[in-house]
Amino acid sequence: MNTATTDADAAFREQTRAWLEANCPTEMRRPIQSEDDICWGGRNFKFKSDAQQAWMQRMAERGWTVPEWPRAVGGGGLTKAEAKVLREEMRALGCRSPLDSFGIWMLGPALLKFGSEAQKLEHLPRIARGEIRWCQGYSEPGAGSDLASLQTRAELRDDHFVVNGQKIWTSYADQADWIFCLVRTDFGAKKHTGISFLLFDMASPGVTTRPILLISGKSPFCETFFDDVRVPRANLVGEINGGWTIAKYLLTHEREMIGGMLEQRSAAQSLGRFAAAAAGTDGVGRLRDGGLRAAIARFEIDELAFGALLERTADRARRGEGDPAFSSALKYYGAELNKRRHELTVSAAGADGLEWEGERSRDGTVARTWLRSKGNSIEGGTSEVQLNIVAKRILGLPGA
Repeated sequence: MNTATTDADAAFREQTRAWLEANCPTEMRRPIQSEDDICWGGRNFKFKSDAQQAWMQRMAERGWTVPEWPRAVGGGGLTKAEAKVLREEMRALGCRSPLDSFGIWMLGPALLKFGSEAQKLEHLPRIARGEIRWCQGYSEPGAGSDLASLQTRAELRDDHFVVNGQKIWTSYADQADWIFCLVRTDFGAKKHTGISFLLFDMASPGVTTRPILLISGKSPFCETFFDDVRVPRANLVGEINGGWTIAKYLLTHEREMIGGMLEQRSAAQSLGRFAAAAAGTDGVGRLRDGGLRAAIARFEIDELAFGALLERTADRARRGEGDPAFSSALKYYGAELNKRRHELTVSAAGADGLEWEGERSRDGTVARTWLRSKGNSIEGGTSEVQLNIVAKRILGLPGA
C-alpha cells in the first residue's frame, strides 16, 4: 500500500467533508419531497428557495456539479476516486444533488468525446453552471425502440440545416432551452448510416411543443414539432451522417443515468421510516403489518445491493473493464426497483395513498408518483429491449 496515496485520500475526504458541512444549507440536507425540490437549472428556472440557489451556485463555483469534468469546461477536475469520495460524503450528510440535468447526464459526456473544442467551450461551462437546460430529441411516433427508423429530416443548405419533422416523448421539452436531436441527413443510405446529431435552441422559429398528459394527471413529456427550423452547420456534432455512433454512446449514459438516478432518489428517504409513520408500529417499534414489514425488508436489501452494484460498475469502468452493454442491466433493474418502491409506498399509505389532490397529500404526490413510475420500464429503452441486449451481449444466449 502506498502510504502517501492513502494519506492524500484521507486528507481529501476530510477536506471534502468539512467543505460540505460548511456550505450545504440545512434545507438542502432534507429528503426530496416533490419535483419542486429538484434543481434543473436553465434560463427559465425558478428556484424554490434561496437555499436551493445558493447550494447550486456554491457547488458550480467549485466545479462539483460536474466533478469529473475538466476544469477548463467548468468541472472540478476530480479523479474518479475523488468523485466517489465526494458522492459518499454527500450521501453521509444527506446533501441533495445541487443540479440535475440531461446536459450533465447525457449530452456532456457525448460532447466531451465527440464535440469540437468550440462546442465544448460554448456549451459545457453553461451546463455546469446550470445556465442552460437540455432536452433529448430521439423518439418519434414511428421510431421508438427501432430508433434508427427516424424520419425527421435535416437538409444542408450552404451554412445551415433546415429541419422538418416530429419527436415524441421529449421530456421537459416545454421547459428546455436547447435540444440535442437525431435527424436524417441521407435518405438513400442504410437507416443507421444516414443519421446526424444536431444541437439547436428551442426558441428557434419553427419549434413548437405540446404536452402529453399521462395517467398520473401530469407529465414531463411532450410532442415536439419542427417546421423549417434553421440550424447553423456549426451545431453539427461529429461528422455528417455519423450521428448513430454518438447516439449509441449517449444512450449508454442515459440508461446508466436512469438506473442510478432512480436508486439515488429512492435512497434519499427510507421507505421503512415512511411506512412506520403512515401504517403505524407495534409495541416494540416494528411495522404493525408483518407482511408489509417483510416486503419492505426484502426491498431495502435489494436496494442496498443495487447501490453496491452501481459502485462496483463505476470501479470496473475506472479500471477499463466496463462493458457498455451492462448499462442495459442497470437501467432494467433500476426501473424495476423504483416501481417496487412506489408500489410499497402506496401499500403503506393505504387509502391516504390514493388521495389525488389537496394540501395534505401535497397534490397527491404518492398516487401520482406511483403512476408515473410505470413509465420507467419504457423510457430510455423498454425493459424488453434491455433484456434482449443483456441476453445477447452479456450472457451470449443462443438465438438472442
